[in-house]
Amino acid sequence: MEYDVIVIGAGLGGLTAGAKLAREGKKVLVIEQHSIPGGCATNFTRGSYTLEVGLHEMNGPSPADMKTRVFNDLEVTGNVEFLKVPEFYHFTNGRHSITIPHDPEKAKEVLANEFPGETAGIQAYFDQVLNPKRKTSVPGQEKERSIGEFLDSIIGDEDLKLVLLGNLGYFHDDPYSLSLTYYSVAQGSYYKGGGSFIQGGSQKLSDYLAGFIRSHGGEVLLNHLVTGLIPEGKRLAGVSFRKQTGTSSATITAYADEIIANMSMPGLRELLPEEDALRISDAIRGQRPGASLLTIYFGFKNSLKESGSRYYSTFVYDSSVRTQSDILKNNRSDFEHRSFAFVDYGQIDSRLAPEGKSVGAVCCIDYTADWEKLSREEYKRKKEYAAQVFIRRLENLMPGFSSCLEYYEVGTPLTVKRYTLNPEGAVYGFAQVPSKPPVNYAGIFDNLHFASAWGSLGGGYSGTILSGYLCAVSLLRKK
Repeated sequence: MEYDVIVIGAGLGGLTAGAKLAREGKKVLVIEQHSIPGGCATNFTRGSYTLEVGLHEMNGPSPADMKTRVFNDLEVTGNVEFLKVPEFYHFTNGRHSITIPHDPEKAKEVLANEFPGETAGIQAYFDQVLNPKRKTSVPGQEKERSIGEFLDSIIGDEDLKLVLLGNLGYFHDDPYSLSLTYYSVAQGSYYKGGGSFIQGGSQKLSDYLAGFIRSHGGEVLLNHLVTGLIPEGKRLAGVSFRKQTGTSSATITAYADEIIANMSMPGLRELLPEEDALRISDAIRGQRPGASLLTIYFGFKNSLKESGSRYYSTFVYDSSVRTQSDILKNNRSDFEHRSFAFVDYGQIDSRLAPEGKSVGAVCCIDYTADWEKLSREEYKRKKEYAAQVFIRRLENLMPGFSSCLEYYEVGTPLTVKRYTLNPEGAVYGFAQVPSKPPVNYAGIFDNLHFASAWGSLGGGYSGTILSGYLCAVSLLRKK
């Protein structure tokens, strides 16, 4: 089996890279261990409900957004429907209840009305996120500031800082270890281009890209696990893999001129002989995986609007979180007090449930270390405990929530790890810490390329889509 390009993994980065290369006439093979393409951009069904695994809100697409170029090039536009979501997010912590719009001027006005003594700090915040520049903690030093340090330098009111960090879980678990530059680019993209949800769920985009690859002569193999890479000096000759279903466990070998990794770099290391694996270890020295997530999926027998649900996404910070330094500690607190996000997909025409029904999800930062040592029974009990706690908390937030509830299911960090193979269940790749050392991709293999959340652009839908597209363009330009 010989190809121009083999892509390991059918997450959004691998699918985008494969689609662009197939469009340009390359013979492409994509190998995916899961039964569906998409990585975190997937859905699953339970009865009449379609439950969204990863997407709550994607920045853009907007005219100035590079994803628009990507989507036009790959004919996503017109084949996948993007719905604008009604607000950036609603924030509540028992002391403030405030809705942040996507429009930056309107957002500044809303924030100034709630915090009239902080207009200068609010303006400084938006100056930074709308025009991100790398800034240092001390003049003359190269150390980059964190978003936490930056907010402390411009704002005095602790609650205002928390409001601005309402959706911190989109990027990281701690404001004091999140790069100001990375946060500014990511957060600013929502204020510049708004936010959207893929009608029918993110599986629509993943399935479309997989179909695009096949329609342009490529192959997408599902339920196949890559078990090894085949090094030949400074190049990779190909990959070995096996089918995960059925009775046959025979090893299959495929060869290609170029290899694209749409997988974690620590996982890639495990596919190489020890001597060659050291190249990966050297390249990622100083990097660490980011946090994982706990998600509870809900199916409702009617619209939650009848129970007083008014917002698409609500970020609930526990009242015990009073400063930025409390956020990280809270992420490991009991579920009774852990801050969380609730997304009500019934606020838009999501097409995730039959007429008259709706779906939603709770999401909070979580860690594999808090689950992996549990016995099977302890694991099940902890999942049920988490579900009941959040159902009770949502009932307090929206009286009548429980009476609408027909179905729920819990996904833990171990669930993320099982389906994505990401170490520690990390959903955003490497943690984007200040002054994070760059990964030395060039020193690994001459024909190995990266298109995933673990690459230089980081995680999220935009990061992985652009990573895949730019990877393909770079490969096409390669002499």
